[in-house]
Formats: sequence, structure tokens, C-alpha cells
Amino acid sequence: MSLPETLQRLEELIREHGLNRSAILDPQVLAAKTALPESTVRHLLEGSMPSADTVNERVCARMKALSNAYLARTGKRMADLAAEISARTGVSDVWARSVCDGKKTPNIQLLHHLVGFFGVEGESFFTVPAEEGLNRALLATLAAYERTTDHLVSVFPHRDDIRGIALRQAHDLPEERWKVLNATLEALLEVDDKEGHP
Repeated sequence: MSLPETLQRLEELIREHGLNRSAILDPQVLAAKTALPESTVRHLLEGSMPSADTVNERVCARMKALSNAYLARTGKRMADLAAEISARTGVSDVWARSVCDGKKTPNIQLLHHLVGFFGVEGESFFTVPAEEGLNRALLATLAAYERTTDHLVSVFPHRDDIRGIALRQAHDLPEERWKVLNATLEALLEVDDKEGHP
């Protein structure tokens, strides 16, 4: 599914279930998930295409974004991050710092290690064009909302009002809370099945 198709499906889901559009399509949150500049995310959501870039430019920019987010989240210094990466990968502190600063492009082996270190989904996280990176993040969001909707429909197949109320109440939940909600619904369905309820 292309980015315009994903956005169209999300817009339909938002309308159908009265969801909070600004929470689902928050450029700041999506920028953090994709390691893309917030301005790029805004342009893509508006239907504009970003200016062309090279694979090396993408890798460097996303490495810098991930590194900055890591430092902000952990309160560590760049020297600490470089030392951690150096210890895990065997590259020098100086090289690790240059990569984290977005000044040098890591080789394939180091990029593979960085995928694990930062917990991103594969080397392509760093290399795909911006529109593809954003589309991947939105597809995951779409899948999460559709799974939750499917669970509610299976629990209350003839109670659209309950489904709508539940989704409206949950529309502002962060992704981690959606996972908890989803797990709770799955557990309830398992209990229901074991007790022999239809």
C-alpha cells in the first residue's frame, strides 16, 4: 500500500470511528518514530514530496536523529553513546561519534549493529526514502487500530454503539497503551471462550 493509500485508509478509519485525527497523525510523534525531520513529515502528510536525497544523506540524517533522541531520553552525553557503540561494535570512539553526529556513513556491518542498538526494524529503516519510512510507521498504526476495531467487533458484533464508545474513549492512548488494551481484549476473549460463551 502506498503512502497516499495508507493515509486515505486512516482518514476513513478516523471518520468511521470518530477518532482523534491530530493524535493519530501527529507530525512530532511520527517524526520521532521515523527519525525524519518534523517538517518533512508535515509535507508528506499534506501530499508534498520531499526534495531528493542520497542513501548516504538519509543514513547520516537518521543516525543523527536517533542519537539525539537517545541522548535526550537517557540524559547521557555524546561521549557516553560513542563509548557504548564502540564497546559493542569494536569501532573506535572517534568513528562511533562521527557516525552518531551524522558526519560519517557507517559500513554495512556497523549499520547492522546500530539496528539492534537503537531497536529499529532493519537496515532499511536508515536507507528508505522518507515517504516509504513514513508509510511504514503509518501502516503499523493502521494495523493497530484495525486490530482493536476487529476485536471489539468480535466481542460485540451487534453493538456498534459500544464499539464506538470504546474507540472514542481510547483514541488518545499512546501506542504502548493500545498494546495493553489489545492484550486485555485478547485475554477477555480467551476467558469468554473457555467459559463457553458465544
